[in-house]
Amino acid sequence: MNKQENMTPKEIVEYLDNFVIGQRNAKKTIAVALRNRYRRMQLPKELQDEVMPKNILMIGSTGVGKTEIARRLAKMMGYPFVKVEASKYTEVGFVGRDVESMIRDLVSTAVTLVTQEQKELKSSDIDAYVEKMIIEKLLPPLPKNAPETKQREYEQSFERMRQKLERGELDALKIEVEMPSPKIEMGDSNMPPEMSKVQESLAKVFGSLGRENKKEVTVKEARSILRQAASERLLDEEQIKQEALRRAQEGGIVFLDEIDKIAVSSQNSGRQDPSKEGVQRDLLPIVEGSTVNTKYGPVDTDHILFIAAGAFHVSKPSDLIPELQGRFPLRVELDSLTEEALYEILTKPKNSLIKQYQALLGTEGMTLEFEEKALRAIAKLSFQANERTEDIGARRLHTVMEKVLEDVSFEADEYKGKTFTITADYVHSKLDTIIEDEDVARYIL
Repeated sequence: MNKQENMTPKEIVEYLDNFVIGQRNAKKTIAVALRNRYRRMQLPKELQDEVMPKNILMIGSTGVGKTEIARRLAKMMGYPFVKVEASKYTEVGFVGRDVESMIRDLVSTAVTLVTQEQKELKSSDIDAYVEKMIIEKLLPPLPKNAPETKQREYEQSFERMRQKLERGELDALKIEVEMPSPKIEMGDSNMPPEMSKVQESLAKVFGSLGRENKKEVTVKEARSILRQAASERLLDEEQIKQEALRRAQEGGIVFLDEIDKIAVSSQNSGRQDPSKEGVQRDLLPIVEGSTVNTKYGPVDTDHILFIAAGAFHVSKPSDLIPELQGRFPLRVELDSLTEEALYEILTKPKNSLIKQYQALLGTEGMTLEFEEKALRAIAKLSFQANERTEDIGARRLHTVMEKVLEDVSFEADEYKGKTFTITADYVHSKLDTIIEDEDVARYIL
């Protein structure tokens, strides 16, 4: 268990405040749900199985931070996380994605996550193995029955070579390496696991056919090529698979977006094919807890946390089938973004748009600055655009900023070594006429 999993709800909310502005109720709800996971793991085994995850239903317009809250937490805690759109699934018997594929996607994400962690953990071992492979290409090993004096001489030469390699003195030398066989990706999360295994076996057979592919490359290039071979040799695939399955079961988060699109509202007869209610009924056993077969092994969904989200403009949560409603006991409504909230989103987060654009244009050698009044004007005009056209929340800031900085970005090379300051007047000159014309704003912003 990593130290992040032991964070208190207050610490979780404090962390989220660095990336998501406002939405305190949503942050508190999800923080408690994640803390309850930690609490459950401290219970006796027989009681652990009785404690079910408290799934969450988030209600709010697009761009208010629903996905960002869940994604940031999963990343911080090292949990496997997948975001799926409920509207993309079809009822069993219809052509399309079946709901079980979301769990197979989650397990694949967990495998990638654990593999990456293991590579970082064994990074020094992998580096040492790569060094050994390179040096042995330049300094072939002695036969096993070589005299002791020769062995000592070889060890000294090996160490000198290793130090030169470390200093980069051998980077330009050329050596012949065996190129890794190209990976043939044949997996599909919507495919039955048995078929995936057959396809993987075929991929290995076809991959092994081109194994004799050797190429002369520089030592510097050989490092990255040989890392893959070293990783395959030093990482325990079975251990990775078992840890990934465990983490998907115990810590997986599935973010079910657009849940409102499969709700059958009272104004809509719901006669579409495939039926929305059918998708809900297929989702039910997954959310309730069942076993899903994946190519890595079976996964129990009992303790996977499901976070469903939707705008619910046309339908409402009560339009979902009662059984599915009952599986999302925690409900939170996210606030629409005010002008002040948009200003804070623009300036406060660690990854704020202002910092992103300053860093991007800084690569051209220019300094980009914003007057306080200019930032206030961007927030105000973004808020007006959301009110007059379609409310897309914080995403509006991206479109507005692109329009404001369009010419500056285009001519950035001319400002090398100079400072360009965005003023309120400059912002208004770029946006006022667009905002006033709703038809133009709808297409441009």
